[in-house]
Amino acid sequence: MTERDAPRVTVLGLGRMGTAIARAFLAAGYRTTVWNRTGAKADVLTAEGAVPADDVTAAVEAGPLLIVPLLDPGAIRQALEPAAPSLAGRTVVGLANGTPQQAGDLAAWAAGYDADYLDGAMMALPHTVATPEAFFFYSGPERAYAEHRTALEVMAIAHHVGADPAAAEIHSLAVLGTGYAALTGFLHAAALLETFGTDPETLAPAAAAWLRGMAAFLPELAGQAGSGRYGDAASTIDLNRPAVDALIALSGERGVDPALHRPLKELLDRRSADGHGDDSFAAVYELLRVR
Repeated sequence: MTERDAPRVTVLGLGRMGTAIARAFLAAGYRTTVWNRTGAKADVLTAEGAVPADDVTAAVEAGPLLIVPLLDPGAIRQALEPAAPSLAGRTVVGLANGTPQQAGDLAAWAAGYDADYLDGAMMALPHTVATPEAFFFYSGPERAYAEHRTALEVMAIAHHVGADPAAAEIHSLAVLGTGYAALTGFLHAAALLETFGTDPETLAPAAAAWLRGMAAFLPELAGQAGSGRYGDAASTIDLNRPAVDALIALSGERGVDPALHRPLKELLDRRSADGHGDDSFAAVYELLRVR
């Protein structure tokens, strides 16, 4: 394939994530145009084969697909404003940390210039870009996603989660919530075990092994929550209540704040009091879901 025949992509914003993304496209054989407000950041990528754009308008006009990994939706709009008339017919992929409302606002702004907008939520770190560990959520026009899916898959495994621009941010926040709960649980455990002379580094391998088991259990948990069938369970509400009670009590005795686990105790106690103590742990879902 000649350079003229190579697929084209533009990466606007060359922070750590933007640089990793541009390198992934170069490795995949894309003619990769790069632009950054501080032009010197493009020098290393230029040496590796990227095409530097003199200004943002030239960057936008270099190809049909614009990947914009900037800090927030406001920064994306601010960067693209000078080139707004050139956006028509192109697809903007915003990879920023923002709210669902901001995603919708940016999509509406892009549509005002006849551009498609795909909101992207990156479930990755720079070193995991273009590896099986990374995945991105996307939302926006199905047609635009289908047209550019091959390119999007260069960066990470791609999941389109709906036409509503807000959907990617919502899915990202939900998945982040599972991680935050696990990480905070680990830090609580580390603080508790420190009072017994065990350091966090010693705890980490055991905690990681336990979390791998929890991850393997998620499909079963999801199946129970999705079906609303919680019987014949190996891990029941009433089986878990004493463990959570003991964890809270031990934390208090050792001077470690047990507040992290009190909401779970309340949910388990409520479910048991409602006559569902023999149901699966997954039955807690019934107290959390919107009816």
